[in-house]
Amino acid sequence: MSAGFLVYRRKAGRLEVLLVHPGGPFWRSKDEGAWSIPKGEPLDGEELPAAASRELLEEAGLRPQGSFVELGWVKQKGGKTVHAWAAEIEPSEEIRLESNTFETEWPPRSGQLQAFPEVDRAEFFPLPEAEKKINPAQRAFLERLLERTA
Repeated sequence: MSAGFLVYRRKAGRLEVLLVHPGGPFWRSKDEGAWSIPKGEPLDGEELPAAASRELLEEAGLRPQGSFVELGWVKQKGGKTVHAWAAEIEPSEEIRLESNTFETEWPPRSGQLQAFPEVDRAEFFPLPEAEKKINPAQRAFLERLLERTA
């Protein structure tokens, strides 16, 4: 289970959402359907909204402000359940990519561990582009965002 924020802003009259791209060699050349909302697993005893806030700060350097809109949950193809909230930010707020790292054997079967960032990119996308970039299961969050912010 993981929790995250779908951060959005209104810029030049259009809605844009923040998505992050997973780091590491497996994801390096993947684009459409590979991006995600900033999210992660809760720590022991941590409430889901607190986990979502922590992950947003860790991955994008942003703190959600004001009230949040609950977007419910989705189950991804691999079986992971993702809970999400939406938060609006000012158009001028800057992303500060600050990713944790993970180690994996690379190249495969080499016996060598290499460190890679959990997230290697973070960008705002207009909704039509975000619908192509985001993990297919998480597209429901984009639809719910539109329903709840219209």
